[in-house]
Amino acid sequence: MKKDGKNPPGADGDETQGDENKLIAERRAKLAELRAAAGAGGAFPNDFRRDALAGELHSAYGEKSGEWLDANPTRVTVGGRLMFKRVMGKASFAKIADRTGQIQLYLQQETLGAAYEAFKGWDVGDIIGGSGVMFRTRTGELSVRADALRLLVKSLRPLPDKWHGLADTETRYRRRYVDLIMSEPSREVFRTRARVVRYLRDFLDALGFLEVETPMMQPIPGGATARPFRTHHNALDLDMYLRIAPELYLKRLIVGGLDRVYEINRNFRNEGLSTQHNPEFTMLELYLAWADYHDLMDWVEKATRGLADTLNGGPRLSYQGRAYDLSQPFRRVTVEQAIIDNNPGIDPLSLRDPTYLRKRCDQLGIPWHRDDGAGKLQIELFEKTAEAQLLDPTFVYAYPVEVSPLSRPNDADPFVADRFEFFISGREIANGFSELNDPEDQAARFRAQVARKEQGDEEAMFYDADYVRALEYGMPPTAGLGVGIDRLVMFFTDSPSIRDVILFPHMRPEA
Repeated sequence: MKKDGKNPPGADGDETQGDENKLIAERRAKLAELRAAAGAGGAFPNDFRRDALAGELHSAYGEKSGEWLDANPTRVTVGGRLMFKRVMGKASFAKIADRTGQIQLYLQQETLGAAYEAFKGWDVGDIIGGSGVMFRTRTGELSVRADALRLLVKSLRPLPDKWHGLADTETRYRRRYVDLIMSEPSREVFRTRARVVRYLRDFLDALGFLEVETPMMQPIPGGATARPFRTHHNALDLDMYLRIAPELYLKRLIVGGLDRVYEINRNFRNEGLSTQHNPEFTMLELYLAWADYHDLMDWVEKATRGLADTLNGGPRLSYQGRAYDLSQPFRRVTVEQAIIDNNPGIDPLSLRDPTYLRKRCDQLGIPWHRDDGAGKLQIELFEKTAEAQLLDPTFVYAYPVEVSPLSRPNDADPFVADRFEFFISGREIANGFSELNDPEDQAARFRAQVARKEQGDEEAMFYDADYVRALEYGMPPTAGLGVGIDRLVMFFTDSPSIRDVILFPHMRPEA
């Protein structure tokens, strides 16, 4: 539509909206007739049960000839959404869709009688059921020759044009139910998502991990540097927070002797919306005692290849037009080396000099805070100049301790922590580290975080006295890992936006 205000009333979008309103009114009138004829509850019956699914029928009989089907009559009862109808006098065709695919019904006036006449007035989008015997049409299509047919649910809104589906991306997200009706690729994305989660569960269960559940409402948000969502518990008269990570509770379980634990659940972070961020997202977080961050990097590499084999049949795949070969060893590089590689002319010997780093940030237009130390400034440089260049699978390790308040410092270089992040296609997929298990060091780092919060850093951590107390009982050497399920699914489904892999992403309210 032009945006100069010269379109006549009813043109383009207005006309389309008017047509849809007319169709809805016509369907409501049909429903009113059904109610009058069937009684209050009879317009939406609930006594129909199917015994076959479209995909199962195609799997079982897709290779059978028409002669075989005629010689071995198989009676089935199917049900689903009417996606196509073609009325041809005394015989008609219909296609219905269920969760496994579509199956064709062949309808004859002579066999169905009144039900056939009723069918002529049904609309694409209605939910129907029918029974009959399997056969092949003259064109060879596997079909059901229906001898019973019922309307089960009257659809009041017309479906989008089948060739275009929901063309508007925002509408696909807002009306995911329609997107799933019309788009097999969308349905496949969420099947793949379920397979990713199932694979990870099976992988960890086979290694002796215990799946657990920890609180999603917490009196103190912890386990990550992020701004939390705040709520209030009336009975306790207590402010609480939706969790930003389950980390501190899972590590309490390690203290308690559960040496290998994991959780797959929701986290909530009060941050912006983008193609990579949704305020409510799914994480796999795991902890294993008697291990370090090197073990985790090996695990991530093995699990990523295993996912590729399971989902893709091999290590080679494409994401957004770029080829990836996961059979090659994943690159491992330090934060400082990644900065050097992506900042020509930078002085490698000055990467821990705050004054030098501030000047470098100024030259690149990267904002910084007066209280930022060399470690925080390094990460600002890394995120703005290097992160997007990490296309092939890459482990970036040796993060500064300053930005790693829960990580164990490296024995040889206490400026950095035994921590890594895993990147594919310029996106962080996982974050792992050897856990800090020194209670006095942890208490000091919490106090430093509180100081940052008092200086205005809304993402800085709170002081968690009970967690420090848990560490004082003793936590064995431990490694921990968080994996962003949504971003992992994006990669394995070739999805450009996180909203493509979340069934109901958060969005601004409709105008």
